[in-house]
Amino acid sequence: MAAFDERILAVGPRAGAAAGRRAEVVRLSGRAWPGLIDSHIHLEGLAYRHLSLELGSAVDLGGVVGRIKEWAKPLPKNAWVIGAGWYNDEWPDPSFPSRQQLDPAVSGRPAYLQRKDGHSAWVSTEALRVAGVDRASQDPPGGRIDRDSRGEPTGILRETAMQLVASVLPAPNDAEMDAAMGQALTELAQLGVTGVHSMDGARGLGSLQRLRARGRLPVRVTFNLPFADLPYAERMGVRSGWGDPWLRIWGVKAFLDGSLGSRTAEMLDGSGTTRLAQPDLLEMIDRCARAELNVCLHAIGDGAVRRALDALAPRRHARSWRPRIEHAQCVNPKDMTRMARAGVIASMQPVHAVADRELADAMWPSVTQHAYAWRALERAGVRLAFGSDAPVETADPIAGLAAATTWRRRAKWHPELALTRASALRAYTSGAAYAAGLEDDLGSLRPGKLCDITVVDDGRVVATVVGGRVTWRRKRA
Repeated sequence: MAAFDERILAVGPRAGAAAGRRAEVVRLSGRAWPGLIDSHIHLEGLAYRHLSLELGSAVDLGGVVGRIKEWAKPLPKNAWVIGAGWYNDEWPDPSFPSRQQLDPAVSGRPAYLQRKDGHSAWVSTEALRVAGVDRASQDPPGGRIDRDSRGEPTGILRETAMQLVASVLPAPNDAEMDAAMGQALTELAQLGVTGVHSMDGARGLGSLQRLRARGRLPVRVTFNLPFADLPYAERMGVRSGWGDPWLRIWGVKAFLDGSLGSRTAEMLDGSGTTRLAQPDLLEMIDRCARAELNVCLHAIGDGAVRRALDALAPRRHARSWRPRIEHAQCVNPKDMTRMARAGVIASMQPVHAVADRELADAMWPSVTQHAYAWRALERAGVRLAFGSDAPVETADPIAGLAAATTWRRRAKWHPELALTRASALRAYTSGAAYAAGLEDDLGSLRPGKLCDITVVDDGRVVATVVGGRVTWRRKRA
């Protein structure tokens, strides 16, 4: 393959002649895939994992509390304890923890600890006091303050209620944020990731801009704004595709419901939490269409997915209109053909199925036969774009490919919904490129396209190339 100025000149026997005698030659051993793109990731969350307490590997409440205690011990008396990753569904007792269990571990400090899925937070008594949350506080729209039998907050905040405490957290300075973001991006390159679609806020975008200005982005970033920032984008006239091949704006991300693990996914049976009411959803889509900004709608439960389709189905817009449903973990079979007819992209994360299987069977026994239904959606004509939702799950695309293909058959969990390797690879390449309006530049290894390559040998990534530059390669043993 020959490349110049980041783009492919030629592929195959003619590549040598196209490159010329003075070309730099890079020899990579393995199979060249089009660069793997993660269609749904939280770069800001990955960066924060390098700045805060990681609780993901603790196997029970005692282990989590012990880790919190060790982390808090050297901190100043009034410092915040901030972390993420606890996952009560894998504990022997899966009950949600309380502030009374957290307070001794942090020695009375304010503490804010996000659950693995990012849809619940465990906070200390001092954190509630600092944020002004007490028994008289009302649940915010789309959220819930868990309470005990006396009406007192238990220390668990769900969905939008998390923001009551998150809004008062101390923020890292720019240098700290940029160092953490750079580390997160380097780790993605080591996994064979050449591009991502990030779902983050202003702090993450600011850091990415500073890294881009210094030429320190090893991964291409398509950035999706939070719904709360739509007014600023409207005022400034920012449209989908604004930016350059390394950092660009694409869509607006909004939450219709919560998550399975936090028991807030909006289902057709009436259970779950509605985070964005239908009139507000319709208004949002109209505003985005007028502003020429795409929409990325978080919908996990089949009820939320149906509401998204109800709002999107009657609309026809310009060629660049690429509406997406993020996650789409449970789609009623009646809605799959609707999704295809409306041109709605299913932006899904196969690794979720591995982590959620037991809980899905326990909570959705009547719908798991069409949950995480990659093959059924493909048969219905829905375009798939795959990602990881990291840091909720691993960012490793090889793990995602395995989850979408061989894992389902090995686990004997509705194996008819597994994809072929070719289909799963398309969802990480050409499908992901289309979902961000980049099909003319990415998704295949053809002359004229950007030279982004993931090199794989014996089932593992051995090199990553972005714009014709090797961003990572495995050292020989």
